Amino acid sequence: FAVMYYSSGNYEAFARPKKPAGVDGKSAYIIGTGLAALSAACYLVRDAQMPGKNIHILEKDAVAGGACDGADIPGLGYVMRGGREMDNHFEVMWDLFRSIPSIETEGVSVLDEYYWLNKDDPNYSLCRATKDRGQDAGLQGKFGLSDKASMEIMKLFFTPDEELYDKPITDFFDDEVLKSNFWLYWRTMFAFENWHSALEMKLYIKRYIHHIGGLPDFSALRFTRYNQYESMILPMVKYLEAHGVQFHYNTKVENVEFAIGGGNGPERERTGVGQDTIQKIQATSGFFKRNPYGTNTKKLAVRIDIDHEGDKSSIDLTQNDLVFITNGGCVENSTMGSQHSPAAWNPDLKPGGGWDMWRRIAKQDPSFGHPDTFCSDPDATKWMSATVTTLDAEIPPYIKRICKRDPFSGRVVTGGIVTVEDSNWLMSWTLNRQQQFRDQPKEQLCVWVYGLFPDKPGNYIKKPMTECTGEEICEEWLYHMGVPIDKIEALAKSHANTVPVMMPYITAFFMPRSAGDRPDVVPDGAVNFAFLGQFAETPRDTIFTTEYSMRTGMEAVYTLLDVDRGVPEVWGSVYDVRNLLNATVKLRDGSPVTDMKLNVVERAVMKKVLKKLGKTDIGMLLREYGAI
Repeated sequence: FAVMYYSSGNYEAFARPKKPAGVDGKSAYIIGTGLAALSAACYLVRDAQMPGKNIHILEKDAVAGGACDGADIPGLGYVMRGGREMDNHFEVMWDLFRSIPSIETEGVSVLDEYYWLNKDDPNYSLCRATKDRGQDAGLQGKFGLSDKASMEIMKLFFTPDEELYDKPITDFFDDEVLKSNFWLYWRTMFAFENWHSALEMKLYIKRYIHHIGGLPDFSALRFTRYNQYESMILPMVKYLEAHGVQFHYNTKVENVEFAIGGGNGPERERTGVGQDTIQKIQATSGFFKRNPYGTNTKKLAVRIDIDHEGDKSSIDLTQNDLVFITNGGCVENSTMGSQHSPAAWNPDLKPGGGWDMWRRIAKQDPSFGHPDTFCSDPDATKWMSATVTTLDAEIPPYIKRICKRDPFSGRVVTGGIVTVEDSNWLMSWTLNRQQQFRDQPKEQLCVWVYGLFPDKPGNYIKKPMTECTGEEICEEWLYHMGVPIDKIEALAKSHANTVPVMMPYITAFFMPRSAGDRPDVVPDGAVNFAFLGQFAETPRDTIFTTEYSMRTGMEAVYTLLDVDRGVPEVWGSVYDVRNLLNATVKLRDGSPVTDMKLNVVERAVMKKVLKKLGKTDIGMLLREYGAI
């Protein structure tokens, strides 16, 4: 059989694979309807060319989308648990969305409309952070890193992955980094906590080295026109329905049962070699590390146990029935409050959820991962968000004063989050293009607010965010917006509707981890199944992104169906000397490396080296990017 391999360039990107042998006689069962699951379904249809009627998607909720939600909920109001920030080098995402028809404009793709939108209305922030009740924090786009802090980041960048297993960020960064503007930008943009994985921090720096310069003002980011559900999930669902794919809602999967043993299963390389020299070297050198718990013992998914609205049954499987498993889940056990009630704390894991299912699966083989690495400490993985809907013209002027744009223009508003630097909750808030929902009244705005420290008492509301009603969260936000004290209560009560959301496992994937804690997308010896999403292992990419989820879906389909076409590699900016030089200078706020504080010997050595490089292409490159 063919082997899934990575590629780069237009030769592979524009090619269409042949129809895999025997695909008409196969079926697929996909657990979940998040981006990973829907991407797997789309690749089954487009590239594996499996008949849609053979594809069954099992979703525990009444609507598709997983964490990519957005809805006007009767009795509550508009709710977005989160939002998605995209990058122009999400290679798999754009590979797929070029084929998904827009539901807005006939004859164009989701990629077309997204590309045109962000070209016409590029994203950037005019106020990245505030303090002192709505005043610009005066960060001036600077990272504020000392030489020592820069060296701490550099050391982490070059530390082998194996030395980062199970270690928190604070093992590598001290206050030189953790009290800098850089860390304020970083932690609030990506939702990193100090105790999160040093390994994931390193992977993020390497993955987005080409965007370091755009971090302070978010000019590196791209956004959709509407909320994540209507702009991304709904077009994929419509595409799949048009091809006859079967959706089964309100259907919980409690377990997938495996038969393990009876010889060896398929022996696949982690990645094949394709026709690219560099990819061949990476594929054959051991660069893509395998799961240390993996064996070639045959592993066959034989049964799916389901619960459809209380009616329990099983689906028996053969080796021609492929199973795609979304294990874990960052929005599992989420709860919603209301304008007048707090969001409940409900971390207990129950049958039919992604975590309990993964626990049952993981007991069957060590290579299926270790879910409790991620889900055993919800106090360390939680934070809260809230959706504030302004109801009239009373609150918008305060928004406009900070973001310096008309929030009703339909164009970029805040250009990413605005972080309240002196908020006890470390509150950030954002308005994407309005209206955020297609049916949203024109006079209303939807604001997304989140707090990274929800257990601390607020500055205005003297209790933790976890105990606050929507109205109280709105009051805290208005306080930090600079609304006069005597107006705050009335505005929050009568001129806005706020829905709080508690997410106990929202940053579970950032917990310190080791090799093998996440199962490979297709484990060694697997005959007919794959793992999908943020808790499946794929090399080089970073979690908490749309791209990671969609990449696992593509890799799973291409591996199990032997689709003979390259999977786009994670963008290789970390191997581009131009990006490395540019990031080095940007991290130093434009200061060349030659300005570092060196002792006499170090400076003499640098002077001698630079003299030798002076008239070479290397010297020219260093000067071009301001490194010297």
